[in-house]
Amino acid sequence: MLESFFKLKENGTDVRTEVIAGFTTFLTMAYIVFVNPSILAKTGMDFNSVFVATCLAAALGTAIMALVANYPIALAPGMGLNAYFTYTVVLGMGVSWQVALGAVFISGVIFLCVSLFKVREAIVNAIPHSLKLAISAGVGMFLAIVALKNAGVVTGSPATLVTLGDIHAPQTLLAIFGFFLIVALEYRKVHGSIIISILAVTLISIGMGLSEFKGVFSAPPSMAPTFMQMDLMGALDVALLGVVFVLFFVDLFDTTGTLVGVSHRAGLLDKDGKLPRLKKALLADSVAITAGAVMGTSSSTAYVESAAGTSVGGRTGLTSLVVAILFLLALWFSPLAATVPAYATAPALCYVAVLMTRGLAEIEWDDLTESAPAVMTALAMPFTFSIADGIAFGFISYAVIKLLAGRYKDLSAAVLIIAALWVVKICLFPLSERSDE
Repeated sequence: MLESFFKLKENGTDVRTEVIAGFTTFLTMAYIVFVNPSILAKTGMDFNSVFVATCLAAALGTAIMALVANYPIALAPGMGLNAYFTYTVVLGMGVSWQVALGAVFISGVIFLCVSLFKVREAIVNAIPHSLKLAISAGVGMFLAIVALKNAGVVTGSPATLVTLGDIHAPQTLLAIFGFFLIVALEYRKVHGSIIISILAVTLISIGMGLSEFKGVFSAPPSMAPTFMQMDLMGALDVALLGVVFVLFFVDLFDTTGTLVGVSHRAGLLDKDGKLPRLKKALLADSVAITAGAVMGTSSSTAYVESAAGTSVGGRTGLTSLVVAILFLLALWFSPLAATVPAYATAPALCYVAVLMTRGLAEIEWDDLTESAPAVMTALAMPFTFSIADGIAFGFISYAVIKLLAGRYKDLSAAVLIIAALWVVKICLFPLSERSDE
């Protein structure tokens, strides 16, 4: 049955290889069940409820990817998107988490429509390659400053805005050690390096009496505190159009790039370099986004960690099906998730930042009209503490610089429209992304 459904022989694989690949992928991305609840809990959302929503959204999206698209690619609530949800939308703009979930739901519906009506290619192709790279790098830098703050490595300063924190604090030293451990294990090609680091720092922390051990296993907690709590009417406020825009575009770039990148390395692209069944793959992501918002978590996306599974032979949806099952089994580990302190997950954020900033190397540095807007995009995100502001800086600076340089042919109508929309948003709602706190 597995052979006929997933076409294992046709793809040069077998059940054993696919199962191993599934376990490998899960180990490399299981950190999200610890990290995502800890980030979203800062908005006032219930930690345990978000934990359940994270596991279920990941399981649902990955299962659809397996059974409908037949690809060895896993999905889960995305890093960067959860930080944008928490630090920019809720804590920065002062929007309630219920309204923010409504914005996530709307972005998922738009994503679904874009996927079904084949306008995704037109949108993606219209955005300059340098801005795509810069947005990814900027999100990585944003994650890095969040991680360094959570770890106590940096702290606020009235004189210099940011300064070195108390690096003698045991929590800070443990976070630094955790990052070093991840990098060393990754260099040695040890699968599950991030989860190993999180658990190692947590165990040391418990042994030192810095955090409380709350157990390992228990029945899955209730999802009631966040289930169906999204506020759609609040999310339809015109002031939140920029939020929906950012959620949609970041996920669109992230998912499309991950799907193509992982599939290319796995040899799954066709002779024209395109991904067959792309519409079905994007359907899995859009369903995961909308369902996740209903259950109580930020946007889901395809995970680049899926490359770990394809590197050991995963070639079909059976790999993803194994990952989905493992996410369901993770529901019984909520006490362990609640035991993990923030400084144990901070190293994971820093490592993800390392991966995301690699795209800067591909920017055309010899062309100032490409590199300058890209740098503005990437730097604006951490320094304004807003992913949305970084994207706005990027599109506006790209359009203006190209126009002033006389490079009109480099500008597509889409870029000009998007840049103009950001200008209008800034003029009409200059304080919409700032709270009084």
